[in-house]
Amino acid sequence: MNSIGRWPALVLAAGYGTRLRPLSDVRAKAALPVAGRPLIVRILEQLAAAGVTRVVVNLHHRAETITRIVGDGAHLGVDVRYSWEPAPLGSGGGPARALPLLAADRFFVVNADTLADVPLGELAAAHVAAEASATLASAPADLARYNALLADAEGRVSGVAIRGTPDADLPAGRHPWHFIGVQAVNAAALAAVDPMHPSESIQQIYPALWSAQPGSVRVFPASGDFFDIGTPRDYYDTVCRVAAREGRPLDRGRACTVAASARVDTSVLWDGVTVGEGARLTRCVVADGVAVPAGVSYDRTVLTRGAAVPF
Repeated sequence: MNSIGRWPALVLAAGYGTRLRPLSDVRAKAALPVAGRPLIVRILEQLAAAGVTRVVVNLHHRAETITRIVGDGAHLGVDVRYSWEPAPLGSGGGPARALPLLAADRFFVVNADTLADVPLGELAAAHVAAEASATLASAPADLARYNALLADAEGRVSGVAIRGTPDADLPAGRHPWHFIGVQAVNAAALAAVDPMHPSESIQQIYPALWSAQPGSVRVFPASGDFFDIGTPRDYYDTVCRVAAREGRPLDRGRACTVAASARVDTSVLWDGVTVGEGARLTRCVVADGVAVPAGVSYDRTVLTRGAAVPF
């Protein structure tokens, strides 16, 4: 397969981002700034650079924080449409609901809370060559931190290992893989999924597939960097790492005012932040519209207009 231009992509951006609170109470995960560009912009730019021209973004929680950034996608080189969900439908129900907008037999699905360097052309080629129903870009798993997909030497997934499982207890010939948020999927794999009720792909849909059709779910080894933004600490660490990699300063949003006697060290400021005289912020994330009072001091803290939460 020489081109993926006819493959659309679905970006999953509807979730509440519960573990990211209180930041996700202010913006949807996909709208968080990362070293100068919102996460959703970075994802759409990656898709456009790979040759994808049509993208569907599913939406529910804080949808306006995404749509006002993305619009129709023209300024980012892609045609964007939206799949609106009355409640988050998960990684199974969300794609099933979006199928009419995707209007394709095969497509990419990208999680909006991760940044991953995945060669989409190679992923698509591997998916087609294996005649798979779903092919998941994955990295070798750290079972001390994550659950893992179990796959044989050919990449055929046949099970899941629970976080904390000793390597010695893994089935013979099965290796643990960590899904990094990018996959190639056949529409037929979702044909029986209810588009009106929440469901999950790896927990429900794919196990049924690999049990009924061994080899239909595969892992695709991906060696590039990936960043998983699950918690405020993950978000802060990702911003720092991406900014350092790209030689950019940490984010300081529009219309921010920092008093002359205030000190802001290695901190991320969103839009409309005011930092009062003598205040000190060290390794903090300050959300939209926060007024930091004079004289206060915070370290490793998320500040929103309703909360100050250490991380």
